[in-house]
This record gives sequence, C-alpha cells and structure tokens, in this order.
Amino acid sequence: MDDLLLRVEKETAGQSWRKPGETIVAAVSGGPDSMALLHMLKELSERDGFLVVAAHVNHRFRGAEADGEEATVRQVAEGWGIVCETAAIDVPAYIAATGKNPQSAAREKRYEFLREVARRRGAGTIALGHHADDQAETVLMRILRGTGIGGMAGIPERRREKELELIRPLLRITKHELLEYGARNGIPHVVDSSNAKTHYFRNAVRLDILPMLEKYNPRLRPALIRLSELASAENDFMEAEARKALERTAERRGDGWTIDRRGFRGLHVALQRRLIKLILSCLENENEPADFERVEEAAAAISSERTTGCRIDLGRGWTVLCEYESAFIGCAPALTSGFSYSVSGPGTDAAVPEAETLFRFRWFTGSSTSPAEFRREAFFDAADLRFPLTIRSRLPGDRLEPHGLKGSKKVQDMFVDAKVPRLRRDSVPLLADADGRILWIPGLRRSRHAVPNDATAATVRVTAESLRDNRE
Repeated sequence: MDDLLLRVEKETAGQSWRKPGETIVAAVSGGPDSMALLHMLKELSERDGFLVVAAHVNHRFRGAEADGEEATVRQVAEGWGIVCETAAIDVPAYIAATGKNPQSAAREKRYEFLREVARRRGAGTIALGHHADDQAETVLMRILRGTGIGGMAGIPERRREKELELIRPLLRITKHELLEYGARNGIPHVVDSSNAKTHYFRNAVRLDILPMLEKYNPRLRPALIRLSELASAENDFMEAEARKALERTAERRGDGWTIDRRGFRGLHVALQRRLIKLILSCLENENEPADFERVEEAAAAISSERTTGCRIDLGRGWTVLCEYESAFIGCAPALTSGFSYSVSGPGTDAAVPEAETLFRFRWFTGSSTSPAEFRREAFFDAADLRFPLTIRSRLPGDRLEPHGLKGSKKVQDMFVDAKVPRLRRDSVPLLADADGRILWIPGLRRSRHAVPNDATAATVRVTAESLRDNRE
C-alpha cells in the first residue's frame, strides 16, 4: 500500500464513514488534491466495503475549460467504477442577482449541491479535499484580516452539520505530498487557470504573500499549521467553558436571552466575550462570526456596575437591554398595549400570552389555609371573592393592600422596589376581583383580601405557570 494512503488509513481508522454499507460523498473539482482524495477513497472502499459517490460542480465561470473539467471528473470516476453526479450552476447569474462575491457565491452553491447529493444518496458524510497548504493559507488570511483564537484555528478537520458530517482527511498532508501521490499512482487531473489570478485574495496569499514571508521564515507554512492546531485545541476548550457559563448565567427567553449581570461580572473578560459571541451565534447564522466591536460594546454594558436602564442597538435587529441586575440580548420586545381576561370561577384556565403565563383556578381541598405568598401560587377564601375575576395589565394609579401591612402601596412603587425592568412592567399580570381590588401580583405580593383562615369553608387555589412549559 502507498505510504501516504497508509497514513490516511491510520488517521481515519474507526471513523463511521468507513463502515461496510456506509456511503460517502467526495467533493471533486478535478484538481490534483480532490482527484488524489477520490483515488484514496476508492482504494479504502475496496478494502472496507463502503460506497463512494463523486460530486462535481461546474460553476460556469470559465466556459469550455470548466466543461472540460466536468468531463474529466466524470470519465475518471466512471473508469474507477465510482458513481459520479455533476451539476452545472450558473453562479455568475447568481452573483449578479445577489451581489455576493464570486468565491462566497460559488462556495454556497457548491455546498448546497453536495448536501443535496448526500441526502439523495443516503450518505452521512461529505469528504472535502482541503490540505495542509490550504490550512496555512487560511490562517494567514485570517490574521491579515484580523481574527481571534477561533479564526486562527483555521479549517476544522471534522464538522457536524445537522445530519451530515464534513471531513477533510487530507488536512495534515501538504500539496507537494499530494502531487507526488498522484504521480506515483498515475492519477489524471486538470489545472484551474483561475488559480493563477492574484485578484483573488487566497491566490495572492499563495502566490505572493507567503513566498515573500518565507524569505524571513522558510518554515512559515509548518508554523502556521502548528498555530492552527494549538488554536483549535484552545478554542475548543474556551467554547466548552463558554457553554458552561451560558448555562450558569443566562436563560433563553422569547426571541433572545436574559443574563444575570452579577454572574456575568464574575466571569473572566475572555469568557464574557465568548458568552456574548455564543448568544449572537444562536440568534444569527452560527457560521458568521460576530463583529468584535458589537461583542465589546455588549460585554461592557452588561458588566457595568450601573443599574439604571440602558439600551444598545447591536444592528441586524438585535438589542442589548440592561436594567438592575438583569440584561437581555435579542429582538427588543414589542411594547404591550394592555390586556384583560375575565375568569368566571374555579375550574377555569386562562392563558395570558402577553405575560407568557397560564393561570389555573381550582377548588382546594387540602388542610392548609396558609396565606403564605408563593411566587407562583396563592390561596383565597371563596366566600370573600367577588367574581368574575380579571387578569389584566397595570393601569395608572393601581394600588394593592399588601397582606400583613397596613394601608396600600402603589403598584408602580412595588415594581421599582422589586427591580422589575421597565420594559417588562406592562406585561406583568395582576389578578383583580369584580370590585377592581387587586388580589395578587404573581412573584411579588398578594393582598389582604380573601385570605383563608380557620373558618374558611371553601378555598380557591390559583397557580401561575409558564405558558411555554405547558406548550412543551
């Protein structure tokens, strides 16, 4: 067995795509790298019993040259007994319609086709021909553009994409090694003339910048590859720590995330940035990195000791809202115009979507008549309740007569004391009776009206549950 093939065989041993009966799609451009990959997969499939499908995209950038590449890939694959699927996609027309740059547009359409072929053929894996030189170029390109540890990690060797796994078995093999492998095994390939055009950034890095820098460090490519491996390991560690921090300090809420600012301040600044990036990646395209300026602005606002409210527009429809010891990142909640729901009596459920709360009214037959204020339930003496009850949003001048205290207190002042964010106050539900008296504000306080006692003959139990939990 060829030494390079033996190396790939050892490095991929135990991976699921090599099991008998599995199918793997190989992305084949026709160049020496992807043709070497296709040959290696063919050799391994003959030993292991998995099926290889070649997939080629003609982007219609180079006319007859691109047509020739497509014909070559099909001819070689069929000669090797490999199923070959091709697609001619008018990428120039797509670029004209979307305004995307040529390389991004071509990549998007190419990956769409690869995923389509994988689904149609029942493949769980797509193999790509990126090699070590591609990795070195990618890391240098990202450094030149400005990047962090995640960017320096470069191209991942394996990545899951929903039900598919993308693998790059050649990522530790140099271009020179692949050319020698192709020559030893008589593997045909084509040369893409556009690879010589330095107006593409990657080509400029490959043809001009790397050779110039190698005058100062002849071992620059291996150094960049080593940097990517170190950065990849550290990035994986930091991502895992950021996910732990997310679980400890943040909670998904509607179209965004709420963050405990005290917990956030206790994180190292590196984890603060990671947590913000992780939240933004959940809200947006996870493959699109968050702007450094946006991350810094959000982290600074959330970690600030200032408790007065602040609002920061992050762009792309996302907002940071800070008030007291809570922060929210996401789509700014729409202002509630007010709500009111009538409750005829026990045995009734009332959904209040504005408050994401489900109220349940039930007869209570337990022995406890304690008026203790629970955050999500309250008990009332049925004889003192005036039905119908009403679940509504606050109104100007609302007051509640707190249980255990004399007099009354403004609901507005209670919200301030409890540090309820301004933007949430209009969505907090109030339970009132037919006389308009406020009986209970879930999570805050109950009134002294209709408090059960030893003489109570019938008790009504009211619970306030998460509407989202009940939907699940």
